[in-house]
Amino acid sequence: MADQLFATVERMQGDQPWGSVLDAGTGSHSLGWLTRLTTARWTAVTGDARRERRLREELKETIRGSDRILSGNWTDPALLHGEVYDVVLADYLLGAIDGFAPYFQDQLFERLRPVVGGRLYVIGQSPYPPAADEGSRLIWEIARLRDACILLAGHRCYREYPMVWVVRALERSGFVVQEATPMPILYGARFVNGQLDVCLRKLPLFRDPSLVESMRAHIEDLRARALEHIATHKHIRFGEDYVVAAEPAG
Repeated sequence: MADQLFATVERMQGDQPWGSVLDAGTGSHSLGWLTRLTTARWTAVTGDARRERRLREELKETIRGSDRILSGNWTDPALLHGEVYDVVLADYLLGAIDGFAPYFQDQLFERLRPVVGGRLYVIGQSPYPPAADEGSRLIWEIARLRDACILLAGHRCYREYPMVWVVRALERSGFVVQEATPMPILYGARFVNGQLDVCLRKLPLFRDPSLVESMRAHIEDLRARALEHIATHKHIRFGEDYVVAAEPAG
């Protein structure tokens, strides 16, 4: 699904050169896509210093002298102060930022506005609608279990926002929205295993050993049920991702 989202960004960009690009909430997937583009230079920002080190190691053979990977927090006014980029990518940054800067979502686009010289692309996921069938109930069950494990480990969950909220927030922050495109999500085995593996990684942080073992059993039971459903139906179609393209007003 992420490749379709990046393909949509490329379509929206059209023949315009990429120039200098900022990946405002980077990860292996978005940075891997970015390094394949024809850019003049790029900067990638992550809120996790460990991720910064990991990405540096992954890209040590391909990163150019003008490219940078930084760790920082968008609540810091000094972060990239005075820098401007032709294209800024906010790939699932809005949802993820609650883990690094709680309650900052309503200020994020205003904070990014000074670094956007040409175009901002926002990729996000709308909150799940009510479940309507077995597949969507399984996705909800996985999401609730993941968030429960995150909270029991003492960490913060991500918080998703709908596309209409993003459009309103962009317009209030001095942007003109050029295009907003929703896309249905198709979930497969990779999603199931990835999300439930997050649950497993949180178990060592639980305080109650007996809860750990019962939760581990529940995780694997849900994994088996979800993978069996996907093996039968190929995928689960539920919810929407979106891409919003915006430019600074004036």
